[in-house]
Amino acid sequence: MSDTITVSGLVATTPRHIVTSEGLPITSFRLASTQRRFDRSNQRWIDGETNWYTITSFRQLAINSATSIGKGDRVVLSGRLKIREWENADRSGTNIEIEADSLGHDLMWGTAQFSRTISSVSSASHQTESDDTFPAADADADADADAAEEGELIAAGSSAVKPF
Repeated sequence: MSDTITVSGLVATTPRHIVTSEGLPITSFRLASTQRRFDRSNQRWIDGETNWYTITSFRQLAINSATSIGKGDRVVLSGRLKIREWENADRSGTNIEIEADSLGHDLMWGTAQFSRTISSVSSASHQTESDDTFPAADADADADADAAEEGELIAAGSSAVKPF
């Protein structure tokens, strides 16, 4: 059974990126998630228990996270929770893994600059599919952005936002 979960925390290990012999990109790292609470009697924030997760991402998310995420970064992610019991001759335990569906920096702690990527792994049909998905929206957004930058009045019904 797997449940969807959203977690924020600190990247605790350097992300490990591999590409399998079949060409599947995989990136994984450990995440430390600690709840904080305010102790009114001492008038200060204190750390609660830390939960540790193994985060794994595949395909384009793995490629993007390998180049974007580093040890010490604060991140927010959403994915499928997998809990597995393990046992060997000497010890036993529980492995808690999240297979990430989305992953990014936690903007509560800093700023980020986003750059859209187009996968080199994608086939030509995928590129055509994504180009056909929102052609009018992209053209309208570009036209609205150009008009907004030039300070022109935009016709009623446009989705452009007046610049600050």
